[in-house]
Amino acid sequence: MSQDQHSDAPLRLFNSLTRSIEPFAPIEPNHARVYSCGPTVYNYAHIGNLRAYVFVDTLRRTLLWKGLDVTQIINITDVGHLTSDADAGDDKMEAAARASAKSIWDIAAHYTEAFKANIADLNIMAPSEWTVATDYVPQMIEFAQKIADAHCYELDSGLYFDSSTVPNYGALAGGRDDAAHARIDPVAGKRNPSDFAIWRKSPPGEQRQMEWDSPWGKGAPGWHLECSVMSQARLGQPFDIHTGGIDHREIHHPNEIAQNQAYCGCTDMQPDFTGARWWMHNNFLVDRQGKMSKSKGGFTTLFSLVDAGVHPIAYRLLCLGAHYRSELEFSADNLAAALTRLKRLVMGVEGLKSRAEGITWQSVTLDYLRANLHPKLVPLLEQFDAAIADDLMTPRALPLLEEAISMKKVPVDEKLCLIAAFDQALGLRLLDLTRAELRMQPKDAQITPEEIEAELERRTAARAEKDFALSDEIRDALIARGVEVMDGDPLRWDWRLTLA
Repeated sequence: MSQDQHSDAPLRLFNSLTRSIEPFAPIEPNHARVYSCGPTVYNYAHIGNLRAYVFVDTLRRTLLWKGLDVTQIINITDVGHLTSDADAGDDKMEAAARASAKSIWDIAAHYTEAFKANIADLNIMAPSEWTVATDYVPQMIEFAQKIADAHCYELDSGLYFDSSTVPNYGALAGGRDDAAHARIDPVAGKRNPSDFAIWRKSPPGEQRQMEWDSPWGKGAPGWHLECSVMSQARLGQPFDIHTGGIDHREIHHPNEIAQNQAYCGCTDMQPDFTGARWWMHNNFLVDRQGKMSKSKGGFTTLFSLVDAGVHPIAYRLLCLGAHYRSELEFSADNLAAALTRLKRLVMGVEGLKSRAEGITWQSVTLDYLRANLHPKLVPLLEQFDAAIADDLMTPRALPLLEEAISMKKVPVDEKLCLIAAFDQALGLRLLDLTRAELRMQPKDAQITPEEIEAELERRTAARAEKDFALSDEIRDALIARGVEVMDGDPLRWDWRLTLA
């Protein structure tokens, strides 16, 4: 949306720094700068990982809805992230390379491509720029040199940040206790349990696939350092919003803040400086066994959902059905319900499009809607704007979309204009998705669509001859092969969704 488009409800967002919802205004007029912690590309993203990007896409779309230009950065972590988010263990990329006997660069390229495919399939807008950690190693070394004398100390294993040298360390996490400190790598010689690595030296006699010369020896940057450097390089400091999963709120983001405070030299003059004005975190996606984790194995990917016959936008709708700060339970039933809901939305919009007179819905602005919308639709627009402006309250916004589709005695084209505007914020592709596209063939299908159509023609002929026994036999055989027969529906059949 262009800058001249605006809506009335003031945008209010939850700030993890203050644990409160606050009115949002960008530092620069009409321009919001957003940095989002990206994936570590040592494996496929699981669907819990992807919830973070549905969240940040909803944030970006809401900022656009409110008339702001947005510069968004998502980083690709291809070095430095350890096997524990708590700054412990081996580098995930190096470990993956050893396990697969492949080049670490090839691994990074493969999983980066896979992640970007997930982003596109979920209709998540590509960021203004992808930043790749290994492209910024020289800047990371410069950053570390600047803070080393006042804030760091060297051990045999690397350069460590002294967390006691910055004010209010760990404030973002809401205070730190011994249990939280214990999650951080217990390296011998550390001054404080919460101190963390800025630079990790390569172990004696070991050559990493990714290592660089530095003032502290050959090695690789610490994971926390990467985001401080890349966000500052592309967005400056301070910028508006830093996002990530709620697990980042406990260790990774407090460490970023500590580095930012040290680098700017404002630990005394501006003790509240953190590098970003807002820190925002989405909650976990949980399955019945607990929080999803790639490290535990057996995780669910978007690719595996597609293989089961689930359209990716159904997963996006599942995410939007819960507030981003609430835990979201993932189950076969919940996903199936989201897919059914998406099918109803798409069928409703298809019905409206079949009766439309041809307005180009995508080009309609909010200002146009406010001036020309049918009086019955105006309250829906106002309620929708109020919902997404209230800390991205998508569960409250979705029923308004459904109400707009079903509302009677309203010009069809005006309804479609409103739906198109809603979908700019929701990203469900309602104006271009078709019901037929949602009929996705499972990877393990036992029958082809052509064979199904032939069997349905045979069933139609049997019914015409009043051979209902044969008709039922054909129907039951199709059901046994994973096909749902839909009498009276123009689509005639669909795949029966089976999720483990």
